[in-house]
Amino acid sequence: MHTVILTFDGFNELDSLIAFGILNRVKRPDWRVSIASPTARVVSMNGVSVEAQASLVDVGEADAVLVGSGLKTREVVADTNLMSQFKLDPERQLVGAQCSGSLVLSALGLLEAMPVCTDLTTKPWLQDAGVEVLDQPFFAKGNIATSGGCLASQYLASWVIAHLVGIDAACGAMHYVAPVGEKAEYIDRMSANVMPYLG
Repeated sequence: MHTVILTFDGFNELDSLIAFGILNRVKRPDWRVSIASPTARVVSMNGVSVEAQASLVDVGEADAVLVGSGLKTREVVADTNLMSQFKLDPERQLVGAQCSGSLVLSALGLLEAMPVCTDLTTKPWLQDAGVEVLDQPFFAKGNIATSGGCLASQYLASWVIAHLVGIDAACGAMHYVAPVGEKAEYIDRMSANVMPYLG
């Protein structure tokens, strides 16, 4: 099972790397998580350089795709050549978006009438596009999910794990990363946000 986190120049480290870290708490021989980028290397909004581990071809073949957020997402959406390379298929893939990553899903026509979660900066841009924005950290419908606010990336990652491996594995991953003395609270909060959307 391969999950890719689509990450662009100007990316928000919390959005891509928290999800990456939580997803990698699953320890199975068939489990793989990769940062996928249009270029060999991307630089974050704060100057952190990350090398791509997967290509845009891998994005189309992955079991799950999370679209990260960042300062340049609107530039990504405006690049028709780049956008044409994204082959996302919610019929066979889990597809999630973090904060401004929802702009990518909207531009690809994947949201239809689905409401989304996003950050406060992106909210008016989505509303201008006719998308309903919810005042909550996580929402999913079928195989598409969105989350809003950097730390909501934990819910997006947990949703992927719960779908592909099971809720026990999602709870185990959250237990691993949650602060000492607050593990039960973090697991309960994750479960309350994610489990209603597991079907």
